[in-house]
Amino acid sequence: MKIEILGTGCAKCEKLAANAKAAAEAMGIDYELSKVTQIGEIMKRGVMFTPALSIDGTVKVAGKVAGVEEITRILSTAAS
Repeated sequence: MKIEILGTGCAKCEKLAANAKAAAEAMGIDYELSKVTQIGEIMKRGVMFTPALSIDGTVKVAGKVAGVEEITRILSTAAS
């Protein structure tokens, strides 16, 4: 599963990345976590507010720091 954090690298982006990593590891799924920091690329994906969370190329959350529980629900849905 490909998990991407879209944002410029601010504290909120880092927190979202940490929450995504914690959720994926708690679920025991095989994942790749990457960060997209270029504004042009972020906007191409339709994201106007960061941070954003993308799972397998689909933006699931934008403009907020999703918690571990919310990300776990998103990953569960994406994995099924």
